Amino acid sequence: MHVAREALGRWPLEQGGHLAGAELAYATWGELDAAGSNAILLPSYFTGTHESYRPWIGPGRALDPGRWFVVAVDMLGNGVSTSPSTGGLTPFPVITVLDQVRAQAELLRRLGVRSLAMVGGWSMGAMQALRWAAERPLPVRSAFSLCGSLTCGPVNTVFLDGLVDVLGCARADHDETTLRAFGSMYAGWAYSAEFLAGDGLADLGYRDVGQLVDDWRADHAAMHAGDLRSMLHTWRDSYRGYDDAAVDEALSRIDIPTIVMPGSTDAYFTVDHAVDEAARMPGARVRVLESTLGHIAGRPGVRSAEDSVVTAAMVELLESV
Repeated sequence: MHVAREALGRWPLEQGGHLAGAELAYATWGELDAAGSNAILLPSYFTGTHESYRPWIGPGRALDPGRWFVVAVDMLGNGVSTSPSTGGLTPFPVITVLDQVRAQAELLRRLGVRSLAMVGGWSMGAMQALRWAAERPLPVRSAFSLCGSLTCGPVNTVFLDGLVDVLGCARADHDETTLRAFGSMYAGWAYSAEFLAGDGLADLGYRDVGQLVDDWRADHAAMHAGDLRSMLHTWRDSYRGYDDAAVDEALSRIDIPTIVMPGSTDAYFTVDHAVDEAARMPGARVRVLESTLGHIAGRPGVRSAEDSVVTAAMVELLESV
């Protein structure tokens, strides 16, 4: 694995203005071929980094560096690339999904990538992958959307608005009380009712639901409220302000081979919303990921049963291109 940063300078933003001193952090595995065409892009997800996709990458895994040039990119605002916690910018501008896609495309061009065999990801990574498939600032041959969607459905929006409101109570970016409350609230949405009732808690190393919630509280207490806020705005504002016709038109442009894999018990990236979007994508096939883990079902490396289904889908998709 090679980890690096790319300076983008004064980066123009979709909603106006610029992000001064923008830098993208990223990691690569494998070698780019002479045609610049064996690349796979993995955009990061909420609170995730380039490290988060390691379970998918390696010899004998879905993304073998012996064949593919894998690029995992940290979103602007995620605490690794330029972010409220790293950039010293106050206020930090709203970074949209389209801003992320355009910045990633510039990075790939500088790396010598001419086309992508696949763009894919989980959760917000899937949201960016579908936007890539619609916009295609570089040619893309396939897309993989795991527990994600192009737009936020109504339930997803309510969930995100609640999280934004919690962060609005923070007196500082390291307000531990607020961040712990944020983690506690998030835990209740991340998993399914069946899982929280005890169906599989031990698989993830929890003796009971109280320990799970305490773990989420402690995990988020170490985070930066500004980074969380920035990522939530990127997520929540996906296609906000666009009318239905614009969304339909974007979905109609996703005509490359695409697997849309919602989680069967996902509380906010719901199956119904994913199926509705996929019906308007000419290239899409829906494969529901059956799991009691809720949204967490798709997170790389959580449980082998779900990972094996995800791996098979990515291998199938890549074999088609």
